[in-house]
Amino acid sequence: MSAWLLPDHIADVLPSEARHIEQLRRALLDTARGYGYELVMPPLVEHLESLLTGTGSMLGLQTFKLVDQLSGRSLGVRADTTPQVARIDAHLLGRQGVARLCYCGPVLHTRPERPRATREPLQLGAEIYGHAGREADLEILTLALDCLRAAGVAAPSVDLADARIVRALLGGVPVEAAVLAEVHAALAIKDASALQKLAAHFPPAARQALAALIHLYGDAGVLDEAERALGRTQLLAQALADLRWLAAELAAQRPDVRVTFDLADSRGYAYYSGMRFAVYAPAQAPGHGVTATAASAAATDAVLRGGRYDGVGAVFGHKLDRDRPAVGFSLDVKQLARVAPPRPRRAAIRAPWASEVEAPGLAQTVAALRQRGETVVSVLPGSACEVDEFCCDRQLVHQAGEWVVQPVESP
Repeated sequence: MSAWLLPDHIADVLPSEARHIEQLRRALLDTARGYGYELVMPPLVEHLESLLTGTGSMLGLQTFKLVDQLSGRSLGVRADTTPQVARIDAHLLGRQGVARLCYCGPVLHTRPERPRATREPLQLGAEIYGHAGREADLEILTLALDCLRAAGVAAPSVDLADARIVRALLGGVPVEAAVLAEVHAALAIKDASALQKLAAHFPPAARQALAALIHLYGDAGVLDEAERALGRTQLLAQALADLRWLAAELAAQRPDVRVTFDLADSRGYAYYSGMRFAVYAPAQAPGHGVTATAASAAATDAVLRGGRYDGVGAVFGHKLDRDRPAVGFSLDVKQLARVAPPRPRRAAIRAPWASEVEAPGLAQTVAALRQRGETVVSVLPGSACEVDEFCCDRQLVHQAGEWVVQPVESP
């Protein structure tokens, strides 16, 4: 095996793509700052028990584990930054009011999350802690959409769901954890036959509601159908009312955004506690009436995901009042770079190389241009200049005793 080969689903990022990713990172963090979000930088590794506290088994399977050579304790390389930010809010900041936090940094996965995905995403996210109302849900959604707008993604599609719906349908029904996980998996891929077998011993009302739920995806009419087909409980009514309100606000504020619903989508059911959403770039938008296989494949290609996860920070606090409501989103900037329109190459000035003795004033002129924000690429003696991300449309020439910038003549 060649020494330069990288592990599966791990790749170098070359100049043009790296610059695109970095420009996106800056634009997204600036967008979050415009909303008042404060930047935090959690560590890449933590003690394993801290890193996985309250996150469930799935994140543990995605986490690389190693031994600290200083302490002998088990460490983990983070696979998701959200629990770390929850720890910061609960244990380090300790604020009583609303906290808006954002972050961007690499995470590492033991397995790729979807086909063609990297195991080293550059995860960017934003979280609101301390407000349980749907106003925070709307803010995080609008921030997510503004981030995509800053990335140049036009007319995205938002798919809404709510973790409380299945909880309401199974309220009072004794279900083993393993069976519940299979129920959620069957709902997520819309496998009606598997769901029928799993729910065979459920009460008739719950069994019928689950069978109806698997078909509840589409436009706003889905919410009306859900009210008729799923029965009436306070929890269900509140979930549907919140989804209806969010959709109406999005329609008023973002008329270019297509809003759809998939009430059976229960991915991350053990993590989310309320509203959840996925955002698709235009080419990724899921259609109506898709097959179960196509729906599952489309869902894995969402460019951004988020939702409400109240109580995620409770395990980190010293007091019961650290059980704070939270809502947020995250995305992989590397994945976003593949669907965002490419940025034009940066205009640059080509300059000859010469010593100050040979070419008085050249070094000062180049320094002055760079201080003004120009990119100046010096052509080293005897070497061709090869660049991918700069377009040298001008050149520095010596004319009438001065160094001046002139356009490069087209061939």
